[in-house]
Amino acid sequence: MNSKSPDAISRMTEGGKLLSQILHQLLDAVQPGGIPLEVDKLAKQLIAQVGGSPSFMTVNNYQWATCISVNEGVVHGVPTTTPFNVGDVVGVDVGLLYKGYHTDTSWTKIVQKSIHSASSGQEFKIENNAEKFLRTGEQALKTAITKAIAGNRIGHISQAIQETVEGAGYSVVESLVGHGIGTKLHESPQVPGVLTRPIEKTPLLQVGMTIAIEVIYAAGQPEIMYGNSDGWTLVTKDGSLSGLFEQTVLITDSAPRIITPF
Repeated sequence: MNSKSPDAISRMTEGGKLLSQILHQLLDAVQPGGIPLEVDKLAKQLIAQVGGSPSFMTVNNYQWATCISVNEGVVHGVPTTTPFNVGDVVGVDVGLLYKGYHTDTSWTKIVQKSIHSASSGQEFKIENNAEKFLRTGEQALKTAITKAIAGNRIGHISQAIQETVEGAGYSVVESLVGHGIGTKLHESPQVPGVLTRPIEKTPLLQVGMTIAIEVIYAAGQPEIMYGNSDGWTLVTKDGSLSGLFEQTVLITDSAPRIITPF
């Protein structure tokens, strides 16, 4: 299931490194007054420069290279012309089709401005109460990835996400999942963020499999809905903050290999 040849793994590794570099540049562009649609335009330019194409534009009727989700936005956020404000929680999700193979990654940040201290000459970032929320998502992804080794099962990943997120008092968005990835953006197996059946009943992880592990979670309740009429943007039903952290990972017989290192 989903196992890749050495050549495929080499191509995905190369593409994942490029995608990681692109994501960093996109996140750097998420600044106060920045425009989501301009970030998307930058993504298209950067993807073209490396000789790839936007993975998300292979999805029927989706016209953008990124999904940009703000505050209560969960996933599939269509980039808009509404500027980012200080304090916004912004998730940037981007995929790269490179040499025939997809990689997929996302990260969430708080839009901040630096204030200069004349006395010390140092710069300090404004603190935001969303930081603990985002640290939890990062930790959930980090812990989940450690479970992504041959012989374990998808359920070990799901359990790690669920325990970390719920242990901090937040909710996993159960209706959305991670996924296998390769010549198609979305392949089997699905990678849920919650354990819905016994671990031994979930798919076995095998050497050579490539999966996109996603931590999709909310500060409030897990229910989601469409946020507007664009047919894509999903938001939390209760208006609470949402976060998304995602890495493409290769399953090996020892330590997992992150193909999209952040």
